[in-house]
Amino acid sequence: MYQIGLFTLRSGIFTEGRFMGKMADEWMDDVHHFVRVKLPHLIMVAIVAVVLSRILKIITSRMIHLAEQHAQGAIRISQVRTLAGVIKTTGLAIIGAIVGLQFLDAMGVDVGPLLTSAGVAGVAIGLAAQNLVKDMLNGTMILVESQFNVGDVVTVAGLTGTVESMTLRKTTVRGGDGTLYVIPNSQITTVANQSADFSVATIQVSVDFSADPNRVLDLLTTIANHIRNQPDFKDIFLADPQILGVDAVKGSQLIFPVVFKTKPTKQYAPMREFQRRVRLALEENHMLPGDPMRVFNSFDGSRDSSQAALSADAAHEPSAAKAVDPTTLKPQESNPLTGEG
Repeated sequence: MYQIGLFTLRSGIFTEGRFMGKMADEWMDDVHHFVRVKLPHLIMVAIVAVVLSRILKIITSRMIHLAEQHAQGAIRISQVRTLAGVIKTTGLAIIGAIVGLQFLDAMGVDVGPLLTSAGVAGVAIGLAAQNLVKDMLNGTMILVESQFNVGDVVTVAGLTGTVESMTLRKTTVRGGDGTLYVIPNSQITTVANQSADFSVATIQVSVDFSADPNRVLDLLTTIANHIRNQPDFKDIFLADPQILGVDAVKGSQLIFPVVFKTKPTKQYAPMREFQRRVRLALEENHMLPGDPMRVFNSFDGSRDSSQAALSADAAHEPSAAKAVDPTTLKPQESNPLTGEG
């Protein structure tokens, strides 16, 4: 059958030595070369691409599986899924580009000008979108290092608020007044995370200089420990409150720092309750709060004697001259210009 087909191909215009015959010979040589050399190469490239795609899928699936087993909270799992999706998409795009170039090269297409054009276009796009690339790279590092999560109270790019959403390009933060800030990730150079691990709050209690320091310390210790053991707050505290004694004397003020260590961002309620009870306790124990404008003087007897002495001295001073009624003065009789009378 093969000989019959070959005989038919070699008859007529396809006779050996004629133009179409030479073309047929060259086509057959090209087919033989493609099947013998390039086709196995393309098959090998396809097999490698399939294997790499499979490995990439296994790695990203493994990342998500480990996150679901060991990550703390759904937020971290969501971050890992986002990062795994980005890695998978980027890896598949690179593998697809390589396979496409190999296929074009096997078809005889000169990929040199194509690569040069792609390089020039890549440089132009990189220069025009360098901030976008920086945003995505910085966003990737934020996710990988878990610098902050959705719901954390942070200070980034000079703005403080609660993180509402995160992507590879931007982070949205809701301020305390309700303002929504959209921050490109490339602008995030320093992160102050107030929701990491624990919070420490220091309350500066100011009491008047006349108060007994030991009595004030006992009072503050009693109030702080009572709040620490209260059912509403006992699960919030991570350690017992610390009353550090007299930290400073400012004029007529005694400053007593009180330190609360609580779960992240949970310090505000016990702080408010503590300050309310300190206000009531000072009044109940007849203590004055610190006032920078108040002058404390414990030498009342000496002050009274000094005031009495000053009053006596003032009594012995000659009385001031009686005020003169200007309407009774005589008119000036001298010439004010020449001074003559």
